[in-house]
Amino acid sequence: MLTVRKRPCPSCPYRRDVPSGIWAEGEYAKLPAYDLGTIGQAEAGAFAPFCCHSSPDLLCAGWAGTHDMAENLALRLSRKDIDPAAYDYVSPVPLFGSGTEAAEHGVRDLERPGARALAQMAKLRRIVAARKSEG
Repeated sequence: MLTVRKRPCPSCPYRRDVPSGIWAEGEYAKLPAYDLGTIGQAEAGAFAPFCCHSSPDLLCAGWAGTHDMAENLALRLSRKDIDPAAYDYVSPVPLFGSGTEAAEHGVRDLERPGARALAQMAKLRRIVAARKSEG
């Protein structure tokens, strides 16, 4: 069963307090498609549930807290059972109001990430390395 992470991870692209520029441009490019209605999501190719970057076996809490999950095509098409809590998820931390806002913030400093972004990227690299050594 796909469940939503309890809270957005510390590097979630939807969190207002996460520095700009920590994810690749292609990751930010995925976010605005989920702002669209169900038909628009189909036209934009938003067919996959957006899972957490830090915990890929869970749905991204920022994604669930930002977008209207009742209109979400990816959840409708998912072959896995979806935890009903995904449809009513409310984030305990401030999120951007849309995927577009999150993406605009995220790409702003891609060329020159600040010190906080660089520190967050280093932490993410350690998490990924640890996950690879476990499996």
